[in-house]
Amino acid sequence: MNSELTTVLNKEGFTFPRHIRLLSSRDFQAVFRDKSSRSSDQRWTLLVRPNKLEDARLGLAISKRVLKHAVDRNRIKRIVRESFRYHQQELCGLDIVVMCRDEVKQMTNEDLFDSLNKHWRRVSNHA
Repeated sequence: MNSELTTVLNKEGFTFPRHIRLLSSRDFQAVFRDKSSRSSDQRWTLLVRPNKLEDARLGLAISKRVLKHAVDRNRIKRIVRESFRYHQQELCGLDIVVMCRDEVKQMTNEDLFDSLNKHWRRVSNHA
């Protein structure tokens, strides 16, 4: 990525710093325990929990059972993080854990982005 584009993305707030990530097992467990909101289809399951923060936070639970190869898991993680970065302003005040299913392996990146966009809209409307 060229430096001009990186500068524009950083100025616009499309970064992914540590404070908007779910990092601790306590944070993940809180989302898994709270069954208040969920968005699912044949590709993704998003678990959502309100937080008392101004920012949305993202956690990824991409299983080795679903995606056996690290290259596949890393591809999916990159796509989810990138999509989240562009929608994080709409998702303020939510903790979100994203899980995937087998179907994501065969899908193109564009189809995965489109599918995630629908989930982000659904989640932000119910928040």
